[in-house]
Amino acid sequence: MSDDARHVLGSLDAPVTVVEYGDLECPYCRNAAPVLRELVEGSGGQVRLVWRHFPLFEVHPHALTAALAAEAAGAHGLFWPMQELLFARQDRLTDADLRVYAAELGIDPDEVAGDRAQVHADAVEADYLGGVAGGVRGTPTLLVDGVRYRGPIEVRALRAALGVA
Repeated sequence: MSDDARHVLGSLDAPVTVVEYGDLECPYCRNAAPVLRELVEGSGGQVRLVWRHFPLFEVHPHALTAALAAEAAGAHGLFWPMQELLFARQDRLTDADLRVYAAELGIDPDEVAGDRAQVHADAVEADYLGGVAGGVRGTPTLLVDGVRYRGPIEVRALRAALGVA
């Protein structure tokens, strides 16, 4: 699977791509998640969402470990379910919590926290560095077909900006 297809919600061949640089401990990303899901699911295959990690580790102490846990879940095809759990439980993102969430998803808890989760550090770092190189400074940052979207993260506004019904 190419890096571009690592975490895609929606059709891989959708004509419009929204890339989100996000932080799993960011309340604004949590609030954007259902809006972006509705955008994709209501687009009739016209829009896909690609997630990129941008952990703001200086502000959010668990953002990096949450990103590693999500990557570990992604290795089992469970990135999006793990993302939903992490957003729903942002106030509980310790390693012990991450292990519980892994067990809920049927993943070996030791894969998502501690030393074994570090195998995913390169992917998280690549996302982060790609964001920095692209001028990302905060989360959520949305790119629509490579162009930064600066409007409100609301379904109607996004549909209008993307030119989809």
